[in-house]
Amino acid sequence: MKNSQSPDGEFGELLQIMAQLRGQNGCPWDKDQTHVSLKSSLLEESYELLDAIDGGKDDTLREELGDLLHQIIFHCQIASERGAFTANDVIAELKDKMVRRHPHVFSGSALLNSDAVLKQWARLKAEEKEKDSSKSALGNLPKAMPALARAQTITERASRVGFDWPDAIPVWQKVEEELGELKQACSSGDKRRMSEEMGDLLFSMVNIARFLDLRSEEVLTRAIERFIQRFGYIETRLREAGKTPAASTLEEMDTLWNEAKQLERKDTDHL
Repeated sequence: MKNSQSPDGEFGELLQIMAQLRGQNGCPWDKDQTHVSLKSSLLEESYELLDAIDGGKDDTLREELGDLLHQIIFHCQIASERGAFTANDVIAELKDKMVRRHPHVFSGSALLNSDAVLKQWARLKAEEKEKDSSKSALGNLPKAMPALARAQTITERASRVGFDWPDAIPVWQKVEEELGELKQACSSGDKRRMSEEMGDLLFSMVNIARFLDLRSEEVLTRAIERFIQRFGYIETRLREAGKTPAASTLEEMDTLWNEAKQLERKDTDHL
C-alpha cells in the first residue's frame, strides 16, 4: 500500500463507521456485499446525483453526493479487507494525479483557456501511458457508459489529437451521406446493414452536437422528457373526453400533441 496514514476528522469517522458495518458484529447485508454486487447500487446513486444536479436543490444535491460517497468508501473498505488498497491510498493517488495533470496551476505554466487545458490533459495522459503501447489516445471508456455520452467523449478525445473535421459543414454532409446509406440499407431489407447504418447516422449526429457545443446525452434526455409531458397532456385531455389513446384516431392525438407544443411555447415566452 502507498500510504498507511489514517485520515482524520469527519472523513476518518466515516471510514470507521464503514469498517464497523463490515466488522464481526456489523450489518449482515453490508458484510455480504462485494465489488460486483454493489455495481447496480453505484450506477443507481450516480443517476440519482445527476437528477439532483438537474433539480437545482442544494439539499438534495448534498444528500446524493453523500450517497455516492458511501458507495466509494464501501468499495475502499472491501479492498482494504483484501489487502489491496485503502481509502487513503485512493486519496493519495488522486491528489498526485490532480497536481501532475495541472502544471498550469501548480508549476506556474499558465494556459489561456479551457481548450488549451484539455489538450494538455490529453498529452499528459498519453505520456503517462506511453510505456504501454496498447493504450490508445481514446482511452478505455466503459462499455456500460450511455452510448451517446461515450460516443461524444470518444470524438472529443480524437479531436484533441488532431483527428477531426475543420468545421461543422463536412459534418452536416456526413449526416446527409449516412442518412442516404440508411435509406438504401432499409430498401435492401438487410437487418445487419440497417443496424450498422443507423449506428453511423447516430454517431454523425453526436458529432453535430459536439460542434454545436451541446451534450448529445442531455439533449436526448430533454427530448424524452418533452415527449412524456406531451403524451401525458394527450392522455389527460382524452380522459376528460371519456376516451383513451387506443380508442382515438391518430389525427385526434396529433391535434392534442400540437396543443401541448403551443402551451410549452407560451410557458417559455413567459419566462
